[in-house]
Amino acid sequence: MKITILIIITFCCVFPLVFANLRLGFYGVSCPKAEAIVRDVVQRHFNKDRSITAALLRMHFHDCFVRGCDASLLIDPTRNRSSEKDAVPNRTVRGYDIIDDAKSILERACPETVSCADIISLATRDAVALAGGPSYNVPTGRRDGLVSNPREVRLPSPTLSVSEAMQSFGAKGFSLMEMVTLVGGGHSVGVAHCSMFRERLSSFRGGSVDPTMDPNLDARLVELCGSSNRPATNDPTVFLDLNTPFAFDNRFYNQILERRGILHFDQQLAMDESSRDMVSRFATDGDILFQNFANAMIKLSAVNVWLDNEGEIRRNCRAFN
Repeated sequence: MKITILIIITFCCVFPLVFANLRLGFYGVSCPKAEAIVRDVVQRHFNKDRSITAALLRMHFHDCFVRGCDASLLIDPTRNRSSEKDAVPNRTVRGYDIIDDAKSILERACPETVSCADIISLATRDAVALAGGPSYNVPTGRRDGLVSNPREVRLPSPTLSVSEAMQSFGAKGFSLMEMVTLVGGGHSVGVAHCSMFRERLSSFRGGSVDPTMDPNLDARLVELCGSSNRPATNDPTVFLDLNTPFAFDNRFYNQILERRGILHFDQQLAMDESSRDMVSRFATDGDILFQNFANAMIKLSAVNVWLDNEGEIRRNCRAFN
């Protein structure tokens, strides 16, 4: 399924007021080919590795959920200064080479004009569309932040309950529907390491199968992840969507309704009274999922952004100017 969603943003009513300073076509005069350059880079990487959609969605979320969408995640640590990349949840984030490639071309075309924060938002949007997801417009005009502190990285854990996770999402201004949309949409193309869910497996529970997990799935994952006595080496990964792992679609929601969610939190979305009906709706209507996901991603990309003369436009996304 592939649909194109044209979204007309009502700045004062639908989205936060910060959108008043982000606008569609922000680089129309200063760097008119900016979005096309980013799109071409993403297309080239996608042609070689379809998993970049998951990588960029994760990068975008991990960046925006800490200090806001300011590209603070991209800063490399140095001998004298740590950065968000040092935080445990970020050690497996990837896709930095895609951002570097786009920035290198943009700096040659329009020096010190296009922010790294905007590149992340645009690249993520383009990767979602390439995976068969919704096409949507992203307002631009973000500035790059000046701080990257690993101690500030506090992301929702995959072991949380729905109500616990909602506290984290709610603090960023998201509704329960938006949380269900962002998590399910992102996980439709995502992966997880065994260490993130092995406590659910019978081989780590003294032989007892988690009642919220399909026994056939448990057997499959035990084979991959090993046991508490002999855990698998190198912490293997598994696709969170077992059916269409490289396609952005609504199959993930059907999967968790069948007790085939890999992560504890994913499975709880289909079982908790507060979110169960939302999961069922997305499972039966992919168009509604696409519309909601596009709106939620636009909102995510505007969380605590730096604007106008705040921050900077980095010349190198990995280092402050």
